[in-house]
Amino acid sequence: MTALRLLRTLAGLTAGDFKDRVRRPVHLVVLLAAVGLGCLAVPPADGRWVILALGEYRGTYTSAYVGVATALAGGLWLTLGGFYVVRKGLARDEETRVGQILAATPARTVLLLAAKFLSNFLVLASMLGVLAVTALALQLVRGEDRGVDPVALFQPFLVMALPLLALTAAAALLFETVPVLRGGLGNAAWFCVALVVGIKGQSADAPFGGFGAGPAAGSLRAALSEEFGKAGDHTFSLGLTQIPEPLTPFRWDGFTFGGDFLVSRLLLVAAAVALALLPALWFGRHDPTRGGPADGASPAADAPAPVPAYAPAPAAVFALPRTAAERGGRTFGRLLAGEVRILVGGVSPWWWAVAAALTLAGLTLPLDAVTGLVLPAVWIWPVLVWSRLGSLPVEHGMEGLLGAYPAPRRRLLAAWGSGVVLTAVLGVAPLLRMAFAADLPGLAAWLGGVLFIPSLALLLGVVCRTHRVFQVVYLPLWYLVVNQVAALDFMGAVREAGVPAGPTPLFPLLALLLLGATFLAAETRRSLTI
Repeated sequence: MTALRLLRTLAGLTAGDFKDRVRRPVHLVVLLAAVGLGCLAVPPADGRWVILALGEYRGTYTSAYVGVATALAGGLWLTLGGFYVVRKGLARDEETRVGQILAATPARTVLLLAAKFLSNFLVLASMLGVLAVTALALQLVRGEDRGVDPVALFQPFLVMALPLLALTAAAALLFETVPVLRGGLGNAAWFCVALVVGIKGQSADAPFGGFGAGPAAGSLRAALSEEFGKAGDHTFSLGLTQIPEPLTPFRWDGFTFGGDFLVSRLLLVAAAVALALLPALWFGRHDPTRGGPADGASPAADAPAPVPAYAPAPAAVFALPRTAAERGGRTFGRLLAGEVRILVGGVSPWWWAVAAALTLAGLTLPLDAVTGLVLPAVWIWPVLVWSRLGSLPVEHGMEGLLGAYPAPRRRLLAAWGSGVVLTAVLGVAPLLRMAFAADLPGLAAWLGGVLFIPSLALLLGVVCRTHRVFQVVYLPLWYLVVNQVAALDFMGAVREAGVPAGPTPLFPLLALLLLGATFLAAETRRSLTI
């Protein structure tokens, strides 16, 4: 294959995969979240939520500050959330049979991996590009300094954020070729990896320059000291933070990236390319004669379960009479029991052993530890199981079969009920402890969590038709609650004077609204397919 033909093949494979990726709902969800994060990076002058701060100070909204703040926020979010957008490229080829066609072509494995890596990277870069345009709009809207410097505004996106997205694109491809990381376990593992990278990457001595926060923080501190002296808190923080008072602005006109830092970013890109091509040593190009499903990403391999692929219980699906709508509560009970069996089908005994250990801890530890530690733990452990709600029939090819059921609304309600049952069972120890302590506000918050979590999972599963969207939404939400963000506390884990500090009454209402939206989305989809 000549060099020109090689480039044409690479461009064709990359372009086709890129167009397919950007049409998916998960791309829009993460893109909107990135735009929202950009707005938090450049909040109104009286805003109480910030992404970037130096103690009680922030930079005036010049092009330099807006560019750095939004680039850091974008790198932080897209490193985490962007991974879930691009990570199913190989599995998609397997499901659509494109992989078998590619396996029959003379194209080399390295070429196929390079195309997939470039496609991943372009998807993430397109999101970063939208965030850069958002930064320009925010500078003009905030109006503190409307003098636009394109270099100062856009250079941080190219130098600080873009190399991180190359690494994320490569990691997503690598995870797909490693059997144990293909499914939901890989999603959870990347969340932990991204958190570590997000924290350690802010230090000045982080490998390959980390997030690029080190040089920016040093320059910001120097400008702050020059304007206000050494007084006050100059601690650099990057991450969603609630502040008691609006930050005090100071003038900062940017900094110049040093040669060493630029070299480190190039090395980071080179490391990402090497990581993306590494699977050529074992990836079988979807060819079943070269190791079978382990070499490709089969539909079952990406099942949203922490254990082997889901296998529906036949009795739970086929034993339901077609006159269910007339049989009342007894038939609904059987339907609910079947949905529970399907939801937890294939879950490992070890998974239940950990759940039992968490329940035991909830019954024996002090109440403060139960509400602050055990409750968040028991309501993160089933995240891979919750993510099945709504998406499981689509991902396992049962949508047509279940679509013939004569009472689709009742079946959808039973699916939601199965999530409520699972959430309540795993949270029974905190429930009992709060009941014995007569903690009525805590019990109300617990009920809100029991209703809210499955409602969110079911809506995202029905609308997006994949389990990954719930995982990418719920994990950061849970993390913010664990970090004491009371405004988002859906479980009663954030407490002040022993009382839940979150908006407890809102979550049962929000859960009902989400459930209503789920029924509306399902009915709309059903009417469009008739």
